[in-house]
Amino acid sequence: MRTDPTDNGGLFVGRRPGTAPIRYRALPKRGSAARRTFDNGFATAIAALMVFVNLLFWGPLPAAWLWVGSRVNYWTGSVSAGIAVTFVGLMLNLVFGLVVLKRLDHAWILVRRAAGHDQRKGIIGPIFAVCAAIGATLFAIWFFIIAGPGSSLAPSS
Repeated sequence: MRTDPTDNGGLFVGRRPGTAPIRYRALPKRGSAARRTFDNGFATAIAALMVFVNLLFWGPLPAAWLWVGSRVNYWTGSVSAGIAVTFVGLMLNLVFGLVVLKRLDHAWILVRRAAGHDQRKGIIGPIFAVCAAIGATLFAIWFFIIAGPGSSLAPSS
């Protein structure tokens, strides 16, 4: 009995119209080996671009918006204006970055399918996890080794 909402398309007993599995009259033609190799390489390049964009969230974008906020603070003499510009700019930048990542993820799925893989899910989740691990590790190295947290009990002179 199919009562799981993910199986039947919602709370209804049957499938929603238009959600039936795709049935081809004939199997699609597969590309040549060279074309599939190119598509695999292109999918890898898209994944690498997704990693690059995702890693921008962990340092360069916040640093750039902090710099812009400091310039606004300098020009206006208002710390609140600088903080507001930094916050709004960073949030808009992050949302725009997520839109770009989602489109790249969709393109990655299509390219993987063109390469002959039965690709149904994207790679955005694992990329976020890997980038979070890389970003947190690099931040910890910078904080504990390069910058040093310092001591509040014995301040340096």
